[in-house]
Amino acid sequence: MNHINRYRGKPLDMDAVTPLFEEGPHKVYWLGIEEETAFRCNVYLIQDGEEFLLVDPGSRSHFQEIKQRVGQITDPGNVEGLILCHQDPDVAASMVDWLELNPDMTIYSSARTQVLLPHYGKSGYRFQDIALNGEMTFDSGHTLRFIEAPFLHSPGAFTTYDPVSRFLFSGDIFAALDTDWELVVDDFERHRMNMNLFHADYMASNIAARGYVSRIKDLSIVAILPQHGSIIDAPEVPLALEYLENLQCGTDLIYSELS
Repeated sequence: MNHINRYRGKPLDMDAVTPLFEEGPHKVYWLGIEEETAFRCNVYLIQDGEEFLLVDPGSRSHFQEIKQRVGQITDPGNVEGLILCHQDPDVAASMVDWLELNPDMTIYSSARTQVLLPHYGKSGYRFQDIALNGEMTFDSGHTLRFIEAPFLHSPGAFTTYDPVSRFLFSGDIFAALDTDWELVVDDFERHRMNMNLFHADYMASNIAARGYVSRIKDLSIVAILPQHGSIIDAPEVPLALEYLENLQCGTDLIYSELS
């Protein structure tokens, strides 16, 4: 069952984990963070039976907070995989702390990102290149699908689609900057302006945006879960795809005189 709509327009209990989806052994949680900034980061946990993966686990400064929330669900040492949509510290820096807890976990990312990740201080870990192997399969047979999104905004960026929940974990794509934050978008026109604050500067170009939309347009997406800003629920998903397809950003704006 999709629980996202129940949080629309409502405050969260920041002392507890936030379930977003549950169908049998397959569950998705929002884990936080509590820090009040426009760049508030979203960390997600995917559970499939006794397997646990973190999506964009965040910075080292928030590791203890996320670890505490994971501990409400399972022993944090049971996390056996990190999905890192790109290499930025707000996405990936805490990987070194998670690897301390479980050195056998797998890092799921792109080769371009993998070149930079060891600079956080860990190397020699298990790594799956999402371009060479575009799916992760749980013991149950459920899968996660990795979809490359180059130059949105990193050259090695990608997103993760969960066919069970039909959630798209979009990383920085569809991210927004908002000091009056809510977990779920309640007013898409206002949210569009908050997405503009992020996308205009951080995304490369309209051709990159359109190219990515072409890769996901046939997916059945009931919610978009970005790494910054609010979750985009089912009624607003078509509006979000239209927004990205028509986005003018990055080089479109900087070199507008050449177009």
